[in-house]
Amino acid sequence: MGNSQPPPANPRFVSASRSFAQHELEDLKSLFKSLAAQSQSNGRYISPSIFQAYFGLKGALGERMFNLVTQKRNDHKLTFEDLVVAKATYEKGTKDEIEEFIYQLLDVNDDGVLGRSDLESVVIAMLEIIFSMEISERGSNSHQDIVDVFLNAATFSKNGEGSSNKSMSFEDFRSWCTLIPSARKFLGGLLTPPDPGRPGCQVPRLLCSENVHSSMLLLRKEYAWHIGGALSPHELEEWKLLYHSAMNGLSFNTFLGSISNDEGSAVLIIKDKEGHIYGGYASQPWERHGDFYGDMKSFLFQLYPKLAIYRPTGANSNLQWCAANFSSESIPNGIGFGGRVNHFGLFLSASFDKGHTFTNTTFGNPCLSKTSQIYPEVIECWGVIKRAQQERQDALKGTVLERFKEDRHMLNMVGLANSSE
Repeated sequence: MGNSQPPPANPRFVSASRSFAQHELEDLKSLFKSLAAQSQSNGRYISPSIFQAYFGLKGALGERMFNLVTQKRNDHKLTFEDLVVAKATYEKGTKDEIEEFIYQLLDVNDDGVLGRSDLESVVIAMLEIIFSMEISERGSNSHQDIVDVFLNAATFSKNGEGSSNKSMSFEDFRSWCTLIPSARKFLGGLLTPPDPGRPGCQVPRLLCSENVHSSMLLLRKEYAWHIGGALSPHELEEWKLLYHSAMNGLSFNTFLGSISNDEGSAVLIIKDKEGHIYGGYASQPWERHGDFYGDMKSFLFQLYPKLAIYRPTGANSNLQWCAANFSSESIPNGIGFGGRVNHFGLFLSASFDKGHTFTNTTFGNPCLSKTSQIYPEVIECWGVIKRAQQERQDALKGTVLERFKEDRHMLNMVGLANSSE
């Protein structure tokens, strides 16, 4: 019996192992040993509770992830091979393999049908993880409106067998991820430790004066997280309120004056009299032009009654519009995004009391409100503070102060520092 051979290696594990460098496999082995030790399994496996606690997963989403990682064995035991195979597929796989994994992750009932209730459970868990919300599954609390805007962005076009209820197809899922890139980022990074650097977890810090109550603001932190899904990490640190119509008045000139000292990108948000909330991200400063300008980083978005982001399609370069005090009828005074003159994707006239929104090829967006003609009720503009930009401003201040100190020192030397005129 001394000639007995070890059991053959799992071919799926062998293939998955090739996705990692040796030091990465060693790191995974160390992680497994640590979590298995905490699981009181004599180092043999990781328990569901330890797995979910380490990766910061909660509720139906955490349970479903453990089920997928353990290849649906339902034995509540996550082995080292399971961990390697799951991370190879979920993090090192092709785009299609990763999205297929996430698509299965959303099917929390594991019945092969991705219905609205599945997506609702995932959204609730996602918001609880990111914002530490306490949201009941029945949705009978103040956070249900946030859950609904996520669900309203989804399409359920797949006919169910023996059921009148439609489900989300794989293409429906991909479309939902395109409209809500923050959700796609978050759902694609769940097998990394939960820290501020985890994909999809960064929420901008919203800065405004102390006399501005949060109830006045259109920009909720959940909306900021959604908008931030289309931005880079260094644009998600701090956003500063530059203009609010309730405090500054519905005035184009006041708007331009309020933002004139800000050199960075800006988030414009509008709530109209129909109750719809939407806006645009201006990657370039709002400056007076007689034609379209800007770059491909700008985009339009919806916040209520559904979430969506519409990035440039590349069809044209009609991105930003900012015209003031032009007398020509061919140059409408106001601010806007996309489309063409007098048929913008989003436009506010210089009177700031009316505007319009049309479908257009620049961003591929639909009409952002209930009707194409809009009448603003509240307008906000937030400046995106980038670390490099802030450092430049601080350096400039420091340079001025240092120069002032040097000048004072020189004047003191010649006895003039305290002299009057």
